[in-house]
Amino acid sequence: MTVDDVLDIAVIGAGLGGAAAAALLEDAGFTVHVFEQAPAFTRLGAGIHIGPNVMKIFRRIGLEDRLSGIGAHPDHWFSRDGKTGAYLSRIPLGEYAVREYGAPYITIHRGDLHAEQIRALPQDRLHYDHRLTDIREEEDHVVMQFANGATVRTRLVIGADGVNSLIREKLLGPEKPRYSGWIGHRALLNMDKLRASGLEFELCVKWWWEQSRHIMAYATKANATEYYYVTGVPVDSWEHEAGFVDSSREEMDAIFGSSHPVVNALIDATETVTKWPFWNRDPLNLWSQGRMVLLGDACHPMRPHMAQGACMAIEDAAVLARCLSEMGRESYRDAFKLYETTRRDRATRVQTISNANTWLKQPEDPAWVYAYDATTASLG
Repeated sequence: MTVDDVLDIAVIGAGLGGAAAAALLEDAGFTVHVFEQAPAFTRLGAGIHIGPNVMKIFRRIGLEDRLSGIGAHPDHWFSRDGKTGAYLSRIPLGEYAVREYGAPYITIHRGDLHAEQIRALPQDRLHYDHRLTDIREEEDHVVMQFANGATVRTRLVIGADGVNSLIREKLLGPEKPRYSGWIGHRALLNMDKLRASGLEFELCVKWWWEQSRHIMAYATKANATEYYYVTGVPVDSWEHEAGFVDSSREEMDAIFGSSHPVVNALIDATETVTKWPFWNRDPLNLWSQGRMVLLGDACHPMRPHMAQGACMAIEDAAVLARCLSEMGRESYRDAFKLYETTRRDRATRVQTISNANTWLKQPEDPAWVYAYDATTASLG
């Protein structure tokens, strides 16, 4: 890449959605460069669910088997009362998911998933230490300026730059995300330490209390040596400037203590725990403008209560790649319109249910989420 080059497609953000978009577009025959503000890849985050709807996308780019071998395969999603342990719902996964939805359901460390996605990309087209500072569209290309002094021109730009997306701001004007009134805590635990309690720790279970407070707990490795939990807790305000801050076992105990013995064991085994705020944005009425288009949290951020936020970003990527492949890069306006028409209703429905925090608390059929295949679903 030289200063005189005009790239085919640029993706801003090498997160799960951006990396998926790059891989899927490369698979469709496009040349894609990815620009990431981080100085290098690091194993960030903690646990994440990857449903059959997204494992079918990873099948397309050759990652399904690899991820299946790394992640845990829960046989159910259980919902249980946090105090009594009573089962509120038992949603079958495991072999049932493979048979009924067409792919496995896995839980995995986000960093392990991300590493496989990054490894699948052409490394000479992955550009770290590129924080976007300005972007403008000219007659037949887009000019991007980065904090490191680089200026890059490209025909099309995909904004996969998260909830604080600069590209979204350029399209819609400044608009800060709103604090949702909820925070989450997250911690990684050693399964051997948990098992020393003599209790059983299910591979995927969501514990519920009044006010929809909850703890989602699950294994993140195929050998079940690592266990993760994430909470949802209503809190009036978020007073910290940082994106996340340290919490403590004592804080966890104050919120969830004197509960079911398994929950108490989770808290007792907690060594390091952090907390972060959940942010809201309204569904967008504009997903693209000119040569720029949005996906994932840049477009429809959601609270993590449905375990489908990253999955929606990856579905976006699959549909966008199909639309560009079908319509052609020069017909990008039509391709972007088709992408938005195809994705809007589904993404908004998932965003709404996720924010409501009702998913699978009671018995229900999740087939509309898990059986969906973004690589073959009708466009438009």
